[in-house]
Amino acid sequence: MSSSLPGVRALPDSQYDLSTYWGRVRHTASITDPSTLLIGRAGLEQAKRALISYKTGEINEMTPQLWKAKKIVDSTLHPDTGEPVFLPFRMSCFVLSNLIVTAGMLTPGLSNRGTIAWQVANQSLNVAINYSNSNKSTPLSWSKIAQSYFLAVGASCSVAVGLNSIVPRLKSVSPSTRLILGRLVPFAAVASAGALNVFLMRGEEMRTGIDVFPVLSDKDKAALAAQGKAESEVESLGRSKKAATLAVAETAVSRVLNSSPIMVIPALVLVRLQSTNWLKKNPRYTTPVNLGLILVTSYAVLPLALAAFPQRQKVRADSLEEEFKGRGGDGGLVVFNRGI
Repeated sequence: MSSSLPGVRALPDSQYDLSTYWGRVRHTASITDPSTLLIGRAGLEQAKRALISYKTGEINEMTPQLWKAKKIVDSTLHPDTGEPVFLPFRMSCFVLSNLIVTAGMLTPGLSNRGTIAWQVANQSLNVAINYSNSNKSTPLSWSKIAQSYFLAVGASCSVAVGLNSIVPRLKSVSPSTRLILGRLVPFAAVASAGALNVFLMRGEEMRTGIDVFPVLSDKDKAALAAQGKAESEVESLGRSKKAATLAVAETAVSRVLNSSPIMVIPALVLVRLQSTNWLKKNPRYTTPVNLGLILVTSYAVLPLALAAFPQRQKVRADSLEEEFKGRGGDGGLVVFNRGI
């Protein structure tokens, strides 16, 4: 993320008002823009140099070119490590990566073995995305990653196979209702297991806590700059389990908010389209149409869901553990990276 770049002058957090929901939606839409995936290493380095020029005072004000550079950097680098997130696991690639797995899960006539195989693939992707975009102040051992992975896969497969076996037995509902429920099964498994996956993959954060930092006032920022220090050099106040629990819970909720419309809207629209003469005469287009509906819905919903909570979350220091009481920065607030 741009805050990890050298230079004592602080970059604006965003060109949008992050204190409002719609401001966060516009900001999130920017950093999840899939066009940033086309920027290679040379483009990233060029963007970093442009932002460093601002942070070191060589450029006096933000320009459209600098905002574009910040968009590239913020969508590519992890805010804690300053290192690029592996491309398939960036949030700007979230929809495309998930679409591949979704296509597999929607394969007509999947057996239990096929369902399990695609759920394993889906949860493997979820594990990679959650780990790559989590708060990095709490290192996660490979054994913990493996444990969380197998628990998440087991939960997902259990939900998917269980729902697949229940729906055909619902004799009291109409065939059309059973068809709709059958369409919803893969996504119900994805939604429930996706939220559980976040808790399992980031459980170590809740057990050991994450770093929290004082919110700096303009006066504090000026004092740091006068000392030749950047905001990223401010020392952590300590690790808070309450902050970690809030961060993980909000991320899990945002995953559910993201998957729920995708779980419902395309399935219901497809059922309606299947009653039209065009799709009745061309049933081979059913899967492509379904994937198209999922793709459009996913891109529309992702910024709305991720913006539900700020990525840089601010809370009152007094709401955390006893050791943080009275130690907040501007307005008594502390800030931490929620993850995304």
